[in-house]
Amino acid sequence: MENGFIPPHGNYQELLSYKKSAIVYSATVKFCERFISIKDRTYDQMVQAARSGKQNIIEGSKASGTSKETEIKLTNVARASLEELLEDYRDYIRNRKERIWEKDSKEALYVRKLAYSKNESYENTYEQFIETREGVVCANIILCLIHQCNYLLDQQIRRLEEDFIKEGGLRERMYQARKNYRDNPLPLQEAQDSKGSDKKRANPNDNNNNWKKDRPI
Repeated sequence: MENGFIPPHGNYQELLSYKKSAIVYSATVKFCERFISIKDRTYDQMVQAARSGKQNIIEGSKASGTSKETEIKLTNVARASLEELLEDYRDYIRNRKERIWEKDSKEALYVRKLAYSKNESYENTYEQFIETREGVVCANIILCLIHQCNYLLDQQIRRLEEDFIKEGGLRERMYQARKNYRDNPLPLQEAQDSKGSDKKRANPNDNNNNWKKDRPI
């Protein structure tokens, strides 16, 4: 294979799912600092679930070069961690007998619109809300962000599965690389053969020149 059997991988910073998961993680850390007692087990559980979502996207991307199976598995782990976090925020709102925003409510639509902000990030886009609004509002905002991230992960997992079915994994690429090696000469061997041919073509000319030089006039 022209570019080797390990494809480019690990560029997780460009994944939309990673960017959104990083926002969810930062928002969750600040939410727990503001509204959950550090002595409460929920504090660590929520932060760890948010971190797991982000970190497993990174690990899956890094593993993709040598194992598509591992990439799919870790991306699914990220998805499951964020689903767990989603339920924690729902519990927070329900336990206070408050309203969880419907996906088409004006509040949810406003948060969804923020996703199209220029240079979307926690600091640029959501910090002003998460660090100033009351707990239930913040929980609903983060619920919207998790739904967005889960949607992106669902699309990503579906694409990974399709790519695996079409292209296979490392074993298939290694087999193809070996097959190409057997079917085509190595560039180095081609260069050596070419050099040998040039040398053979040069020798008769050299002999003729010597013959002409030594011949009596």
